[in-house]
Amino acid sequence: MQKQLIIGIMMAIAPSTFGANASDSVRTMTLKDCMEYAISNSTKIRISETTVDDARIARRDAILAAFTPSVNAGAGASYSFGHNTDWLTNTKIDITTFSNDYSISAGITLFNGFQAVNNMRVSKTALAISRTEQEQAEADICLAVMEAYYNVVYYCRLCQLFDEQIATARTALDKMRRQEEIGQKSRADVIQLEADLADREYDLVSTRQMRDEQIMTLSDLMFFPMDEQFAVDTTMPLATADNQTEDEIVNYALGNNPSVKIANWRAENARRELSTARWQLLPHLSANASLSTGYSKRSGSDAQSFNKQIRDNVGENIGLSLSIPIFGRLNRYSEISRKRNSYARANAELDQKNRETESAVRKAFNDCRTALAAYQQACKKTEIQQEAYQLNQKRMEQGLISGLEYQTAVNNYLKTKSDDMKSLFTYLIKQSVLKYYSGVEYVNQL
Repeated sequence: MQKQLIIGIMMAIAPSTFGANASDSVRTMTLKDCMEYAISNSTKIRISETTVDDARIARRDAILAAFTPSVNAGAGASYSFGHNTDWLTNTKIDITTFSNDYSISAGITLFNGFQAVNNMRVSKTALAISRTEQEQAEADICLAVMEAYYNVVYYCRLCQLFDEQIATARTALDKMRRQEEIGQKSRADVIQLEADLADREYDLVSTRQMRDEQIMTLSDLMFFPMDEQFAVDTTMPLATADNQTEDEIVNYALGNNPSVKIANWRAENARRELSTARWQLLPHLSANASLSTGYSKRSGSDAQSFNKQIRDNVGENIGLSLSIPIFGRLNRYSEISRKRNSYARANAELDQKNRETESAVRKAFNDCRTALAAYQQACKKTEIQQEAYQLNQKRMEQGLISGLEYQTAVNNYLKTKSDDMKSLFTYLIKQSVLKYYSGVEYVNQL
């Protein structure tokens, strides 16, 4: 049966719960399952989704501003009374007048220094940036989940190892006590094995505490409900070697890594904003058109019907407007200077990001290679120590070595097993980071 680990936020779980006898009704989650669950429930991803939606709205607004006119409609009514001037006789009279007017107008900018077009392009890039930042947030979450997941597996496997050693130590202690009774072993040998058993039990308690802490960390990263449980597959994965060269990974990362792409887009947007600021020194041209009509009636006089006045009073207007900037207290020139500084800053940040990415990739490549060598050496050491441990166990059963010598052999074996597992998980994490720089998302590596 596949080994699994029952995980719950409420940690009142018996030690026997962790192992092959875990409840079959609890879903077993692999590393990929944990990553996908974390991505689906993380608050960081939900926040980034709102940022992407804002960028999508800004993109839509920029397109509409570039290609569609603004249209306005209005209606008004007024009722005037009291002392007024008769426009026919220019004499003062008392008269009451009701008037009603309607209008609709439209306007569109024909040329404003390509500001609308550049804004549309900037909004497109901003949308790409927000989407890429969301992908970057997902990658960060996946890497954190991977580290916590492997820590859980490591301490769970270590608990199983200590359980086995405790069982072996108890068997050896029982045998030693029988040998003491018949005079083959001294009381000192028995006490030595009792101390060894106490050490193993203490190590198990400490390891369980570390395991529980990592369980809490993994659950928090996944945003898993505190009143529910799930199971984690603790099967030891296999280590494989990669064939890509360091320069191949560096070249790919410099062209495709999200942080580099974001820096490139921001530099491009800064260049467009600088271009827009420069074009603002040129005249702006706009077109507008309007249609209006109205109705009026004086008290005590006959007036044409509402429908007839509305038809007869229609007025139309169409025109072009040219705005020439002459002096604006150097605001436009100051804006150009600010945008020029922003462009220079964005280019410097791009160069810095390229350098950081190349350095990170080369460090990841070296770390991966070093971790693989350490894991291979740990495997060889484990084989030797396991053989030595089995040999000393037989010698202990035959009474050929002391309890102290046996305890030393057990400690060496446990340390090599621990180092073996730790080096394996370290290599798997380093390898995943290198694959990510090669263009493979963490969740797609499994």
